[in-house]
Amino acid sequence: MTDVQLVAPLAGWVLPLAAVPDPVFAEGMMGPGIGIDPIGDTLHAPCDGIVLTVHAAGHAVTLDAGHGMSLLMHIGVDTVALQGKGFEPLVTPGARVAAGDPLIRFDLDGVVQAAPSAVTPVIVIEGEGVALLDVAAEGLVAVGDPLFRIVAADDAGGTGRIVGDMVSRDTVVLLPHGLHARPAARIVAAVRASGANVTIRSGERSAAATSPVALLSLGLASGAPVTIEARGGEAAGVIDTIATLLSAEVDAGPASAPVPAPSVRQPAIVAEPGAIGGVAAAPGLAIGPAYWLHVATPDLPANGEGVAVERARLSEGLTAVAAALDMAATEPGQMRGVLNAHRAILDDPDLRARADAAIANGMSAAAAMMTAAEAQEAQLRASGNARIAERADDIRDVALRVVHAILRTEPAALSVPAGAIVLAHDLFPSQLAALADLKVGGFAVAGGGPTSHVAILAAGMGVPMAVAFGDAIDAVTDGVTVLLDADAGTLVADPAPERVAAVRSIMAARAAAEAAALVAGDRPAATADGVPVHVFANLGSVTDARNAAAMGAEGCGLLRTEFLFLDRTTPPDHEEQAAEYRDVVAALPGRPVVIRLLDVGGDKPATYLAIPAEENPALGLRGIRVALARPEILDAQLRGILAVPDVDRCRIMVPMVANVDEMIAVRTALDRLRGELGIGPVPLGAMIETPAAAATADLIARHADFLSIGSNDLTQYVLAMDRGNPALAAGIDGLHPAVLRLIRMTCEGAATRDVPVSVCGGLAADPLAAPILIGLGVRTLSVPPARIPATKALVAGLTLAAARDLADRALAARDAARVRDLARRFAEESGR
Repeated sequence: MTDVQLVAPLAGWVLPLAAVPDPVFAEGMMGPGIGIDPIGDTLHAPCDGIVLTVHAAGHAVTLDAGHGMSLLMHIGVDTVALQGKGFEPLVTPGARVAAGDPLIRFDLDGVVQAAPSAVTPVIVIEGEGVALLDVAAEGLVAVGDPLFRIVAADDAGGTGRIVGDMVSRDTVVLLPHGLHARPAARIVAAVRASGANVTIRSGERSAAATSPVALLSLGLASGAPVTIEARGGEAAGVIDTIATLLSAEVDAGPASAPVPAPSVRQPAIVAEPGAIGGVAAAPGLAIGPAYWLHVATPDLPANGEGVAVERARLSEGLTAVAAALDMAATEPGQMRGVLNAHRAILDDPDLRARADAAIANGMSAAAAMMTAAEAQEAQLRASGNARIAERADDIRDVALRVVHAILRTEPAALSVPAGAIVLAHDLFPSQLAALADLKVGGFAVAGGGPTSHVAILAAGMGVPMAVAFGDAIDAVTDGVTVLLDADAGTLVADPAPERVAAVRSIMAARAAAEAAALVAGDRPAATADGVPVHVFANLGSVTDARNAAAMGAEGCGLLRTEFLFLDRTTPPDHEEQAAEYRDVVAALPGRPVVIRLLDVGGDKPATYLAIPAEENPALGLRGIRVALARPEILDAQLRGILAVPDVDRCRIMVPMVANVDEMIAVRTALDRLRGELGIGPVPLGAMIETPAAAATADLIARHADFLSIGSNDLTQYVLAMDRGNPALAAGIDGLHPAVLRLIRMTCEGAATRDVPVSVCGGLAADPLAAPILIGLGVRTLSVPPARIPATKALVAGLTLAAARDLADRALAARDAARVRDLARRFAEESGR
């Protein structure tokens, strides 16, 4: 019969497990137990046993208590981040200990100051069918005082907390970009629907699967081993779902894609004197007075007026902000997506649990909310993933909304002078929304990143932004004239008058050219010496197509069809596809539409295709390889395209081509279906994304009506750098001479068959890259809808001879940074 008495391993205040400010413990996901808020500095053995493990960071120990039971004692919350500082283990694994023997000595003051909480859970982590009896009531205990008894559930007489059956599975994260926001959100949704308590563990770190922030803070990269544990509800089923989501990237669905922010790049090698280097986030130039925007956190009452009062205030604040976000999110535009993300943060049970626990420890509701947010921000910033760390600002933005709602105050009104360059250490989406109508000249931010929500919003607003300037920006004083070059990611304080005059001239010329391009509608673009260079749009939905038409797109150079295939359990039939393609084509009357065949696999697998797990998905079954392996998918998509009433305006593009045989196979399938349906020729093109396709462009051109370069994938394959890896982001630049040489090779190979070449990747929208592409022989640039007027204006200011000369010099440059420097000088010399 199991009956083990545990005594208090710490002197301190006993709390129920639910009050531990970490849902992994509070929700009993690791097992039943109790929490102690310590007042001493030594952790002792709560019973006789054998030491199983001592964490490398010294903050946790597990103990074999006999009878098939193991105990975990974890000093504080998130103390693994202290990396052993302040902890002194006094035992080693394998040691036999008696109740009361010292296990770990620690710096209590250091834990209190550096960790979210010092509350120490004492947990029964192994022990089938046991219950806790005679649990100590809330209040002070001394070392050795009775804490609780562990007995067999059958002997518990129906009292205590029973450990139910737990289902677990070991798996590996196969997402090419690791566990990031999108799959984390889907895991949370699946867990909430299942009714199970689910924990995901990796090494010594764990997270409740009901909290997207907690999942992100694990920092799980591709290849990371994890254990999924579930209790109750549909435990087995939800584990299957999570395992799938950890191995299959699911796209965001049909929502209109935002204007992509540039990749993170190092500042230019040659910068003007006095320039502060940052990272480009939204392109453009701006000159104006510096205006420092400081985030004022309202005065927070430290102590609460009682747990019941403060919990009511927290609930009222959360409800008010939820209603405001729901109302604001009904508005169209990119802000809608941001606000939906903020709503998910507000619903995060981990954030609420941390705030609730802080209230239980005597804090006011407002202070508790900020404390909880700061803990989550620290988790994300410590994840080691730059893109995940960027979401920390969103958490603070949401928390400040709740604090103002609790205190019934309003954020300070923003009154930035028109044309000013806003400087900030951090900038939140809510602030950007408040500044949207103030005609701000530009933004320069000490922190942040190029894929943050504010960067995406700034690009959508057409306002230049550069980020990640660091502490150097602190030297810029309010009111001084600054020059923001968001194309290069630099900021100059008090620039020379002649420099200001030159840049103002460039800005005026750009504005006039873009206005003229917009007025011209979809009239074909051409260089100053009359060479046609078409400007098409990259689309992902019907909404994108309508926006592109309004911006004067000459056609669609890339319709991503993945929005029809992903985030569902079965593939769409040809009739559903035909309806969507018809609407996109109708939104661009009289203009050609290039429809890319399904491009899944790698970072965009569709779960129903059952693509086996691969060691390197980016080099595996993806793109046209998937369609050729599943001919019924290819046939349905081709039938859907051929069913479009205006099929004569459709072009079909084959993704991820690596050899001629793939083009021949698709052409054969297309011709067979055309013959069955009695439809005339439909142009078929190849997407050049692999070095093999670029090197054999002359051979592929024999079987293609056009070639389109996907510069994003081509760059990552040429440079052998995963474009989803933040650690490599600074080096992934499509203006690397190696990439440019393959683009030149593609254009030369296509010219042997008189086949046109376009670029539909990120380089086409880069104002420094476009002249080089034209000089290399590209005659169609396909860009996001918002970039169409600027790209047309850029083309109109070029001559082919100058573009060719720039391209030749770029091919001879040593690296991408030097190519960008050449391009910047060219832009200035040509008045752009």
